[in-house]
Amino acid sequence: MELVLIPYYMMWLVFGLPLVGSLATAALRKAGRVSNYVAVAFSLLSALAALTMILPILEGVSLESVDYTVHWISGLNLTFGVLSDPFTAILANVVAWVSFLIMVYSLEYMKDDPSSNRYFFFVSLFIGSMQLIVLSDNLLSLFVGWEMVGLCSYALIGHYWKDETKNWVGTPGDKALGEEQAYSPSHAGMKAFVMTRVGDVAMLAGILILFFYAGTFNYRELAASSGAWLPALANAGLLVPVALLIFGGAVGKSAQFPLHEWLPDAMAGPAPVSALIHAATMVKAGVVLVARIAPLFYFAVLANPSLGVSSVQPFFLTVAWIGAFTAFLAATQALVGFELKKILAYSTISQIGYMMMAIGVAGLSTDFVQGLSSGLYHLMSHAIFKACLFLAAGALIHAADSKYISDMGAMRNKMKLTFAAFLIAVASLSGLPPFSGFWSKDAVLATAWSAGQYALFAAGALTAGLTAFYSFRMLGMVFFGSKSKRLEEVEAQGHHLHEPSAIMWVPYAILAAATVLFGLVALAGQAVPSLNLEATFDSAATGYIQLLYPQAPVGQGAGFEAAPSGIALLFVAIGFGVAYLGYVARRWAPGSLSAAGFGRSLYVFFEKRWYINAVYYKVFVNAPLGASRWLNDTFDFKGLFRVNDAGSLLGNRLSTAGNWLDVRVVDGTANGISSFGQRISRGLRRIQTGIVEQYVQVFAAGVVLLFIFFLLAFGVKL
Repeated sequence: MELVLIPYYMMWLVFGLPLVGSLATAALRKAGRVSNYVAVAFSLLSALAALTMILPILEGVSLESVDYTVHWISGLNLTFGVLSDPFTAILANVVAWVSFLIMVYSLEYMKDDPSSNRYFFFVSLFIGSMQLIVLSDNLLSLFVGWEMVGLCSYALIGHYWKDETKNWVGTPGDKALGEEQAYSPSHAGMKAFVMTRVGDVAMLAGILILFFYAGTFNYRELAASSGAWLPALANAGLLVPVALLIFGGAVGKSAQFPLHEWLPDAMAGPAPVSALIHAATMVKAGVVLVARIAPLFYFAVLANPSLGVSSVQPFFLTVAWIGAFTAFLAATQALVGFELKKILAYSTISQIGYMMMAIGVAGLSTDFVQGLSSGLYHLMSHAIFKACLFLAAGALIHAADSKYISDMGAMRNKMKLTFAAFLIAVASLSGLPPFSGFWSKDAVLATAWSAGQYALFAAGALTAGLTAFYSFRMLGMVFFGSKSKRLEEVEAQGHHLHEPSAIMWVPYAILAAATVLFGLVALAGQAVPSLNLEATFDSAATGYIQLLYPQAPVGQGAGFEAAPSGIALLFVAIGFGVAYLGYVARRWAPGSLSAAGFGRSLYVFFEKRWYINAVYYKVFVNAPLGASRWLNDTFDFKGLFRVNDAGSLLGNRLSTAGNWLDVRVVDGTANGISSFGQRISRGLRRIQTGIVEQYVQVFAAGVVLLFIFFLLAFGVKL
């Protein structure tokens, strides 16, 4: 089979161009909107560079897997390089093209924002940092991109730094366990920064321990030397802990339980920022990290007869169950949400959980490729339809002048293009055939089914039903029913509902079309092998695995399976049917379920975010603050302050005594001597009268006395 080698400089351009674009944007900050267009241009060039990586795959030609590495610090065996393989090519293109469309959308969405230059600077830096994570051939440079992504997310989530109430996330006054559940943009940005740092510290500890035992951060070198470091880690009892520490970074960045609470509040940022974080960059970084390290550990123990796969299965079980539980947890919160972007945020947390579950199940299966490829497949599918949803949501919120779906209603008649795009993306999110989300989610569930992990499959299937319900609930409340009072007020003020400008709707229309296209291609692929997307992702996953372990028994992946697909579709149909009857057709009143009794208690439990967020604030925010106040009041104020006051009083008394000694003794002695000299001086001055006659008399008397003295001296007798 023909192999194509991509020029190495093209891959460096993929992440380098957005970074250069961010600097150019900053340099042109006084050029008005010109700097915004420059940022978009660099994003397009980066996407075109990424396209050169995937064109051979689209043409049916295999892409040669290569690690382009340059030495950085030879003494420490630190290198910097990029990977060229089908797996990386797909990831890079998903990030590049989705990000480019979001950038185009931002030109119109942010045109009147006084801080648009700062926005485009950080977005460009964000894209370049994410591409560095995707393309890096080692854990160290990945970590550099990782931290840059964290910085950009902090800046962009808190973009509306003036913290006007209209930009807050949550409803002011809404409390859980007495804790406020509404946050300003600056608070939300700091919350994201702090919570993800918890995972980052764990991740850094993990990769440093791994480096200590392996002597390298490079993926291929780690794979090649696994026969040395793997037994050493296992003998030290650190094999699973190190893998879990690195996974901790993914838990934070990808908002998985228990570090998931920052993402719903990240909706305080502008709509395109939400699209970027959820679809193309930050939350996908954790999935990329796990996809990179999972094969390292799995095939390393597989090649070591003394250990075996069972020695690392606790890691994969943890990954799979955290993913499955997070998917369910977030879906339940989306069921009762009323903020449009927040519902989408919960859905992102849930869908990322599916991806984590797929990769975790890969390590519990005899066919690792199936799990890895299904996770990658769902990542791509989700990036497309979730970006579409967020961009359309931005247009809807702008039109309704409200973030609440209860303030919308019947908007499909005035915003038909937006409705069509939103409907397609919602259907894909729900897992309805033939849209792309159906095939990718089906691949994830089929992975759990074929691995014999039926409990995980059941959790995923149940969550699929919940997803269909909250998705069509959201759709029904926004586009169906009657106009809300809020919309009537907006129209009464002369702001009639209409589609946004083409610069805004074209990007999400393209994303909606891509969702349909990939779904139809996957459908056709069931009959035409050359169009089989699952096989393409299987091949991509195989390419990355064989880049690490050329002789690895990677398996062939699995095709469409009727049983798991049918069961999942049954749950989806139930969720869709209930939501359709209640929120689209309006045949029954869903509010009756949560009016009283157990239904009401369950509703409040979900609405209050399972009280997890409130408990976090009580334990990790308010408790330390309360302890610090107590220490200040008791130890500082009553202890150190009193010691300080006593010291001050003693110092004052000593200074008074010193002053007395200085004035009475030291100054007294000096002043006494001075006074004595002055008295002598005044006495002597009395003979200096200034009268000439007196001076003559004294002179004459002196001469007479001297004359008598000389006479006596020479013996003259008088």
